[in-house]
Amino acid sequence: MGKLFGTDGVRGVANVYPMNVETAVKLGRAAAHIFKRSPSGRHKIIIGKDTRLSGYMLESALMSGICSMGVDVLLVGPLPTPAIAFLTKNLRADAGVVISASHNPYQDNGIKFFSAEGTKLPDELEAEMEALIFSDDIDSIRPTAEEVGKAYRIDDAEGRYVSYIKTAFPKEHDLVGMKIIVDCANGAAYKVAPLVFQELGADVVVLGNQPDGCNINKGCGSLYPEVICKAVRKHHADIGISIDGDGDRVILSDEEGKEVNGDPVMVFSAIDMKERGVLQGNTLVTTVMSNMGLEVALKHAGIRVIRTQVGDRYVTEEMIRSGYNLGGEQSGHLLFMDYNTTGDGVLSALQVLSLMKRSGKKLSELAAAMTTFPQTLLNVRVREKLPLEEIPEVQSEIHRVEEELREEGRVLVRYSGTEPKARVMIEGPDQSTIDAMARSIADVIQRQIGA
Repeated sequence: MGKLFGTDGVRGVANVYPMNVETAVKLGRAAAHIFKRSPSGRHKIIIGKDTRLSGYMLESALMSGICSMGVDVLLVGPLPTPAIAFLTKNLRADAGVVISASHNPYQDNGIKFFSAEGTKLPDELEAEMEALIFSDDIDSIRPTAEEVGKAYRIDDAEGRYVSYIKTAFPKEHDLVGMKIIVDCANGAAYKVAPLVFQELGADVVVLGNQPDGCNINKGCGSLYPEVICKAVRKHHADIGISIDGDGDRVILSDEEGKEVNGDPVMVFSAIDMKERGVLQGNTLVTTVMSNMGLEVALKHAGIRVIRTQVGDRYVTEEMIRSGYNLGGEQSGHLLFMDYNTTGDGVLSALQVLSLMKRSGKKLSELAAAMTTFPQTLLNVRVREKLPLEEIPEVQSEIHRVEEELREEGRVLVRYSGTEPKARVMIEGPDQSTIDAMARSIADVIQRQIGA
């Protein structure tokens, strides 16, 4: 980890370092300097955000920093993260910025950047940005007169994105006759998500579409899949679609009100794409967090699985580097690279709906392509992130559990890249056994570095 950037940009409690106005201005100045390198005319950077109260404050600070370096700003207001990735390319901007802390509570916020190609920045470019912030290398760069940047509001940004994302659904099909529940998490997708499904003809019941600046992710959205599952049962819907605060991931509910996370979606999508001859390299890219059942199902289907470290950016980097077009995470970050360069909750749901329409199968039938191994995940809030390999007591307990599991499971212990937490994930043959194993490791971490 760098001094500022984690696995998904800069994140923290809003109005407290590093997520304060002063740092936001510096981030804006550093980003403007880096993305102003191309020789063409005036440069421009798009800024989008979710629905957090602190978004206004940070948006103004970022805008000021960018304009102070002679770069124009295009403001699009609350829109999903993938919309910013798309609009950065669509409007031929030099970069895009999203102000969001994704699934975190409203008092947190974050800032993440997209390149002109709509991809998240590599570690090297973030390190360069940090170096500029912590030095005085660009302090003397002060454009004046007509060289100062200007800010514009793009009024048709929402419509551009909605029109584009509907192209990810085949023209020969529609959603007429389908009842869909959509939970927007009171977040960035609260307008565009229902609109997309309604315009395709679905009967849409909308939850979590009344943001007030403080209720993003509060008892709603993909963090609380039980809400969408209950709503599907109540309304006898065909599918439930639960999106997170910044709109880049989705958790589904089948018609029986059972949760379907990113793993089975990747499995049945990969199998379908292989059968249609469009799965590049017959390969799926996912992270170390995906369930062992995913690999078993795809191996049986003749599909290779490549795992990366946790973070959709690392999945994206591997996909771009090797030319693959399907990847994602268990958490619902799904990358259909033929359509967009980042995870997109609405687009992913459209891909599932498209397959349901083409195959005539219900979501429960599609999800049956994968048998999930028992898995448990525990979070431990920590006071500091000491290297886990340098804590003997933790390593000893991990080794003990691994010896007990042998070839029948796996253990993954890591730090969150966005929160002060250690995550303990174990898979194995028996739920009660792995629950106890995870608890024993978590207890050791708590004693050693717990908050």
